[in-house]
Amino acid sequence: MDDASIIELFNKRDQQAIAELKKKYHRLCQYTAGRILSQPEDAEECISSAYFDIWNKIPPEVPADLKTYLCRIVRNKAIDRLKYDTAAVRDKSLTVSLDELAECIPAADPEPSAAELAEALTRFLRGQDELHRKIFVRRYWYGDTLAQIGELYSVKERTVATYLFRTRKKLKAFLRKEGYDNG
Repeated sequence: MDDASIIELFNKRDQQAIAELKKKYHRLCQYTAGRILSQPEDAEECISSAYFDIWNKIPPEVPADLKTYLCRIVRNKAIDRLKYDTAAVRDKSLTVSLDELAECIPAADPEPSAAELAEALTRFLRGQDELHRKIFVRRYWYGDTLAQIGELYSVKERTVATYLFRTRKKLKAFLRKEGYDNG
């Protein structure tokens, strides 16, 4: 079943919508949450909570891309769960990649909205070549290690690190050009 049909089921408040969503995207949700959380039970809880959230949000919301919409909710729930579970002790694999990216994100006063920043990041990534864009997303969305990314795209770990460094540098310049102050 295609995404438009699933969204239509949600709009009709048909409970089959959840079953179809789960059938189509559950493995992707497991992967997304599993990259952040070490316990499969925690990942499943986040996924179930995401399904519940989508049930409550559609309608009135109508996502343009259901897959991305669902993954974003699952990822955010998993990050929230990680923060809750570890409170003072952070998962190094996720926080290291986010720390790398932090130097690019503006620290402006007043802070830009998440939607504005997301739109700017989307425009930036669309302007990058496919390999650099995919590597960036694997690192900063999925939290993959440099070794995992290198293996996935058949490049050396050092090359991945170099690509990420250069892409972050371009992102910082792009955001500055867009009027964001990177501090």
